[in-house]
Amino acid sequence: MRDGLSDIITTELAALLAIPSPTGLCDAISNHVETRLSDMGLAVRRMRDGAVACVIEGTNRQADAIGFVAHLDTLGAQVKGLKSNGRVELVPVGTWAARFAEGARAKLHADDSVFTGTILPLKSSGHTFNTEVDTQPANWDNLEMRIDEDASTTQDLHDLGIHIGDMISIDPQPEFLDNGYIVSRHLDDKGGVAALLAAADLLKNPDNKPTRDVHLMFTVSEEIGTGASAIVDPAVGDLIAVDIGTTAPGQASREYGVTIGMGDQSGPFDHALTRDLVATCQNNAIKHQRDVFRFYKSDLASARQSGVDARMGLIAFGVDSSHGYERIHCSALEDIARLIVASSCGH
Repeated sequence: MRDGLSDIITTELAALLAIPSPTGLCDAISNHVETRLSDMGLAVRRMRDGAVACVIEGTNRQADAIGFVAHLDTLGAQVKGLKSNGRVELVPVGTWAARFAEGARAKLHADDSVFTGTILPLKSSGHTFNTEVDTQPANWDNLEMRIDEDASTTQDLHDLGIHIGDMISIDPQPEFLDNGYIVSRHLDDKGGVAALLAAADLLKNPDNKPTRDVHLMFTVSEEIGTGASAIVDPAVGDLIAVDIGTTAPGQASREYGVTIGMGDQSGPFDHALTRDLVATCQNNAIKHQRDVFRFYKSDLASARQSGVDARMGLIAFGVDSSHGYERIHCSALEDIARLIVASSCGH
């Protein structure tokens, strides 16, 4: 099962990573996920903002449903201004450090064209600025995007059709290594989406009939804090986010197994539900650990703030260097998918 599941997950993830989807530019990836779910024979509900949801019917349709939510949107940037040197001033989309933007290859999505380019510090030439390249502060005010076109003035940018407010997507540059590691930008949360799609595929198998309705939700504005504010159906009694856990000093998350989030910046998660998730891992021999995150929120935060009446929990896959060049291990995504199936089927 693991080899086949690994193939499904990596195929799903590669397709997701190939689609730019910074918050505000998610139509293409929403279309992709809607098509994937429709191909599984599921009736898809498309929200006005582009979020996608569907239901896999369970054997007991009178029981409270279980819901799983992952987000399609990623970090990115937006054009703040057109500079006199023919380069583009930026503001970040989502919360991420300017030091991880330096040197990134990116795409600028104008009205009628897509331009490639590189995000650079203002002083990027060591042969000109010497040690000032190293001493300039790493912040967004000290970054600009160099477009791969003949542009050296503001007018040149206007002539290319570039405007203030255009979206900028960051190239993920994924690597799928033979030892199971995956290195890429935007594994937050396309890894979670891939695991959820793989679980949906497994739940369509007659051998994995859910005991209650399973709601699958894919949001498009988690990175700016509003992802699950309107998508959760009142029938959902247990809402579980599928997102990253941070593997860093002071954290218990690992790149292997499932991390059960016990709490995050928005507060503790439901006591009974988190223990149910731990028990399901134990009963199904799924590697797991528990963790609490101080500087982290998921789709659950927006669901809480909007008054969703459900028990809430978080299942995470460990990510090294979150919001940077991230690294995960595929086996953790497999374990996430197995936990989703086991929780849905009452195993």
